[in-house]
Amino acid sequence: MGLVATLAACSGPASTNSVAPTPSGGAGIDKNGTIEAGISYALSTGFDPMTTTGAVTVAANWHVLEGLVELDPVTRDVYAALAAELPTVKGKTITAALRDGAVFHDGTPVTADDVVFSFQRVLDPANASLYLTFLPFVDSIAKVDENTVTITLNQETSLALERLSVVKIVPKALVEADKVAFDSLPTGTGPYKMLSAVKDDKIMFERFDAYTGARPALAAAMTWNLLSDAAARVTAVQSGRVQAIEDVPYIDVASLKDATVESVQSFGQLFMMFNTSVAPFDDKRVRQAFRYAIDYDKLINTGMLGQATAATSYLQKEHPSYQKAKTVYTYDLAKAQKLLKAAGVDGLTITLLATDTSWVKDVLPLIKEDLDAAGIATTIDTNQSGAQYKTVDEGNYTVMVAPGDPSVFGNDADLLLRWWYGAATVWPTKRYRWADSAEFAELTGYLDDAMATSDAAVQKKLWGKAFDLIADECPVYPLVHRKLPTAWNEDAITGFKPVAFTGLSFLDVARTAQ
Repeated sequence: MGLVATLAACSGPASTNSVAPTPSGGAGIDKNGTIEAGISYALSTGFDPMTTTGAVTVAANWHVLEGLVELDPVTRDVYAALAAELPTVKGKTITAALRDGAVFHDGTPVTADDVVFSFQRVLDPANASLYLTFLPFVDSIAKVDENTVTITLNQETSLALERLSVVKIVPKALVEADKVAFDSLPTGTGPYKMLSAVKDDKIMFERFDAYTGARPALAAAMTWNLLSDAAARVTAVQSGRVQAIEDVPYIDVASLKDATVESVQSFGQLFMMFNTSVAPFDDKRVRQAFRYAIDYDKLINTGMLGQATAATSYLQKEHPSYQKAKTVYTYDLAKAQKLLKAAGVDGLTITLLATDTSWVKDVLPLIKEDLDAAGIATTIDTNQSGAQYKTVDEGNYTVMVAPGDPSVFGNDADLLLRWWYGAATVWPTKRYRWADSAEFAELTGYLDDAMATSDAAVQKKLWGKAFDLIADECPVYPLVHRKLPTAWNEDAITGFKPVAFTGLSFLDVARTAQ
């Protein structure tokens, strides 16, 4: 997805509307109602969109802040948000005009200076913004007049327009006056204004009546209860305390009563990563042997209660850029043992590093059982993510299993590939340590050429070569792609749809009139 010609023809996502939805059964909506939700992740970071990557804060920002363009959380279609219409792209120049009457939550008008400031602080390497890595093709931004900016690219690319969504427009004066206060409670232009955010308690929002965009708030307020305890979330939605919860425990998916439960296939993956600077993991036959040793049906059906699909490529089958890889790993114990023997490996002993994410811990005994059966004596080492990645970055590991999902930042194949395989990231240099290989240079060439071309067929072919290469080499590669179960009460809210990554979206969602 992502060709400019296609995007320019879009007027907005299917769910973009300024008309309140009508609930089934003829009931109306309660414009004075409050949407209450159960959120699974803790509030561990601030909200500044230049720096935040937390699951809760990013999801909250969908409702509070806007970019010039946004990706619909459900459809992932690009639409004009703070821009009056989708920006025009001519060669290496993008021109964007602000929507009429747009103001920040404090009532001050949004200006081109705010837009320039918002982009420049992300583009400044001194600010170490993660989002800079998603904009390698942006050279500069300049003010044309009070309501218009131009963005100059250092190369033409079909991906430019939708990538603009990673930069949220913030009020220059407020941010410069007190960065800490802005990080704690952001001021944006979105349909909801954030009132408070208390760690381990709740985040509260109210409708922003001066909002002038296409997706006005359909409820008077929202309360997001931070319920990291899974049982508490389930109880909350069953009792009617909240109308929607994310991250339904797998064991409750089939049995949860009085709520609609839907599992959405995601890109999010459980991946296996090797330290390729250490023998025998510098030999791809050994890495492949690990993958053929895994009984995927057992892992998915026993360990994850069916809430995943085995990887047949780097992307999940539902992704618009999916292409089946030439190498697809299935459970083949004999082949795994043959590959180990061919690599001269016998009596291998490993410590399998893993994060302590609950669903990951559930499948680790199954992975150990499979590796042991292949002749790989495995000891499991689980710990918090930060501690494990410290060990990884110091090079003191051989094999790791962990979850990951960058699709919350964007959905094009290039962004998803470069998250783990981008030359500018820490992964190929400090983690799987493959950056000096000829194969990594080949992969980088495919990605750079795919970004530069405007020919969709050529781009697809190049991404296909990239998928085949990383499937075959597998220094870091998915074992499975997760499904994300979400539950909600259809009698209490209308317009709700689950998303394919962490978070809940209440854009275009209303409380049902009782």
